[in-house]
Parts: sequence; C-alpha cells; structure tokens
Amino acid sequence: MGRLLALLGLVATMLGSAPARAQPLVFDLSSHLIAITTGFSGTELLLFGATEGEGDVIVTLRGPETTTVVRRKSRVAGIWINTERMAFAGVPAFYRVAASRPLDQIAPPALRARHQVGLENLRMSPPADAPTGEIPAFRAGLLRNQEARGLYASEPGRVSFLGPRLFRTRVVLPANVPPGAYTAEVLLVRNGQVIAAQATPMLVSKIGLGADVYDFAHRHAALYGILAILLAVLSGWGASVAFRKA
Repeated sequence: MGRLLALLGLVATMLGSAPARAQPLVFDLSSHLIAITTGFSGTELLLFGATEGEGDVIVTLRGPETTTVVRRKSRVAGIWINTERMAFAGVPAFYRVAASRPLDQIAPPALRARHQVGLENLRMSPPADAPTGEIPAFRAGLLRNQEARGLYASEPGRVSFLGPRLFRTRVVLPANVPPGAYTAEVLLVRNGQVIAAQATPMLVSKIGLGADVYDFAHRHAALYGILAILLAVLSGWGASVAFRKA
C-alpha cells in the first residue's frame, strides 16, 4: 500500500509541476507478471493512474486471443449429444471492463464498438460459411460459457477516483486464468470523445513443475495422453493390490 501511495504521489507531482509537458493520461499495473504456481488460487490486480483535466475513465483487460469451439446439444434417441458446432477466431480467453460511470453514459455505441468496450462489442470471427441466422445463438452460447467459467463478466467493474485526478480499479484473476500475453488499455473520455488512450502489456505465466507439465502436454499431446492413461492404469492396479492385501 505504501508503494502504491508513493507512486500515485509521484504521478500527481509530475502532472502538477509540469503542465506544459504533462500527458493527459498515465497509468500502471501493480504487477506486469502473474506467476501461476502449484496451488495458485487466483489473485487480484490493481490498475492505477492519473488524468490531466476532467473526463471519465474506461479500463479493459483482455487476452490472449484463441479459437474457441461452441457446441450445441440436441436430444437424439432420448440422449443429449453434441450435434452442431461453430468455431470463433480471435476470442479473448479473458476479458474485463471497468468504468467510472455506466458505459452508456460515458461513450456512444460507435465509440464502444470501435474500442471493443463491453461483451457485445467483442470482435469474434465465425467461419466464413457459417449460417448467418445461427451465428447470434452460438455467439451468445460462447459468452455464457466464458461467464460460467469466471473468465468474462457481464457487468462492468468500478473505476474509483481518489480526488480529481487519481483513479484506480481492481481486477480479480480467477484460479483458471489462462496463461499468455494480456493487454490493459485505459481510455480517457470527455463529452463522448476519446481524449487519450494508453495500453500496457501483462504476462500470465506458469512456473515450476506445473509449467513443465503444461509445456510437455502442449508440445507432446499424444505422448502425454498415453502417459496419463498408463498412470491411471497403474494407480488403479496399485489400489486394487493394496485392498487385496488389506
């Protein structure tokens, strides 16, 4: 907390002492590296900064982009099975937005769409040959799945101002946050126009034994699957032997 207050004080001093050269928007993260170790149960990220002059602040945190398959279940012969699928490209594996006021009071729809502010404005590409009438339903299913996993949030978070210039917001990263490169972006909006915008990278990375297993599983998927099956068989055999002896 002391380090945060010192940094915020430094930012405010810079903005106040050099108005001719001051940037309209500066911000930073409490950490640019989130390390996922064994037993990782999630963490909280603090984003803080300062503005020069009045305006509202919109914060987005997103990444990494992936291709995500959405499946639809249908009842066939009394059994629910996957019968249809649609793959979307450019899907953020994680997405959060926060703002100093309700989004519709800060920015018009065109601005929110241009900067991908809000789940409804995420640009996720369906297959070129996808039936146009089916796309909205599959897209809605994708958003529901991501929300259920805690990777998306339908309601924006809150950006709080500490005085007329300093602002901050907190973003909760769940235990299942995907590793990869993230981007935090901050918009300073005044009268429905973006006055300033800045972005900074953040990395979520597995380290230690968990990272070695994760890397091996992705580099050698077939071998990893075989080893997992063998381990399961050996574990079952060992348990049966132990019970027989008991």
